[in-house]
Amino acid sequence: MCKTLLSSFLVFALFFFSSELLAQEVSVELGPDQIGLNETFTIKINVANEKIKSYDQFPDIPGFQKQGISQSSSMNVINGQVTSSNSIIQYYKPSRKGEFKLPSFSIDINGNTFDFDGKTISVTDPVSGRSGGSTNSDPFADFFGRAQEEPEYVELDDEAFFSVTVDKDSVFAGEGFSMVLAFYMSEQNQAPFNFYKPGEQLDAVLKKIKPTNAWEENYNISNIDPEQVMINGKRWTRYKVYEATFFPFSDGKIEIPSIPWEMIKYRVAKNPTFFGSNRQEDFKTFYSAPKTITIKRLPSHPLRNEVAVGEYQLRENITELEVGTGEGFNYSFGVSGVGNINAISNPKVIGGGNLNTFDPNVRQQINRGYGRVSGIKEFNYFITINEAAEVDLGNHFEWIYFDPKRAVYDTLRPTARINVVGESKVNQAISNRRLGGVYDRISSEDNRFLNEQYKYYFTVAINLLLLASVVFIAVIIIRRK
Repeated sequence: MCKTLLSSFLVFALFFFSSELLAQEVSVELGPDQIGLNETFTIKINVANEKIKSYDQFPDIPGFQKQGISQSSSMNVINGQVTSSNSIIQYYKPSRKGEFKLPSFSIDINGNTFDFDGKTISVTDPVSGRSGGSTNSDPFADFFGRAQEEPEYVELDDEAFFSVTVDKDSVFAGEGFSMVLAFYMSEQNQAPFNFYKPGEQLDAVLKKIKPTNAWEENYNISNIDPEQVMINGKRWTRYKVYEATFFPFSDGKIEIPSIPWEMIKYRVAKNPTFFGSNRQEDFKTFYSAPKTITIKRLPSHPLRNEVAVGEYQLRENITELEVGTGEGFNYSFGVSGVGNINAISNPKVIGGGNLNTFDPNVRQQINRGYGRVSGIKEFNYFITINEAAEVDLGNHFEWIYFDPKRAVYDTLRPTARINVVGESKVNQAISNRRLGGVYDRISSEDNRFLNEQYKYYFTVAINLLLLASVVFIAVIIIRRK
């Protein structure tokens, strides 16, 4: 009984794994070793008993240009058993004569990677009357007992463009301007498009257009999603590939050149059929218009090279409005608004009036969205006051900035007033301070250190006395002679 069950299990396992291997069988067919300059070379990937749901880019061949991709499928019924085959064919057109090397390559099919060997291809003079070349025939032609012509593909007119846009043509130094790279298709566009290696293209593009003398706040687009926009009263679908806000450090000009962007544009079959592929992969390159942004110098001011630039407001927060002398309280000086939040520096603290502050704790929050950078930067102070009085914090804190919208310098000052009550703590505060110098050393040094210091000065004094005695004796001896 056990042997029977074991045998049944082995047969089932063998059938299961053989089915899995059959379902994942992938092979490659390469074009001929020699072709004419007017012929095409093909790489054909065959997948048995499984639909092709996804596939990676085919390899590039030096001396050849990719011409497009087609797909085909076939089905066989033998003794009641149905098998199927699905194929992808990449076409290549030679650009010149010579021998070219197709290196070994890997392609990802349905999430699995398959490795294939390359070959050497010889391209000769154009040939005429050659038959049996690479064709894309209907695999069901023989099955239905009739011939099927190779489909004719045509290119549809498109209504699309690629654009680099900025929200401002002129800004002050330190003021932000936003940049968007996007592909646009109108609502009436009929030509099918797809993105071609957007990550690699974007890396190359950003090297050309990113200003070097500016702070960048990147919006970090991770997915290319469609969004509806209106341009001159017409509806378009926009696909953003990059968005950022830049804050230039100094005046001058930022030149953004014309940028190429390549898209996959499919050619469609002139006479679509139920079987086979009804579109062929092709490419089209779009070019953006160049842009120039003028960076203006800030007006004259003693702090022109230090102030932050933006539209800011003061947000203050305080724990107590009435405190006792010498008692500490917390005060938050917050700067919020639109601008480079990272560039906001500490407010200036003006002393006097027995007000004591310590270095603040700093917290900031940055928001990137809707084409601008905004946020808040908070400076949290711990404050003590040693004399009873009504203290206006506006006399002790100030923050100067430049407002680009009004083109003026402005100052943010607190409005909070603190009522300080109680006896004066000024003398107590002084007594709590360290006297420093000799007094600190008395408490920290031991007798051994004092003895060593005493020995040093005593030795110096004895040596000086001995030297003086020798000189005195020498003078007496000389006079007697």
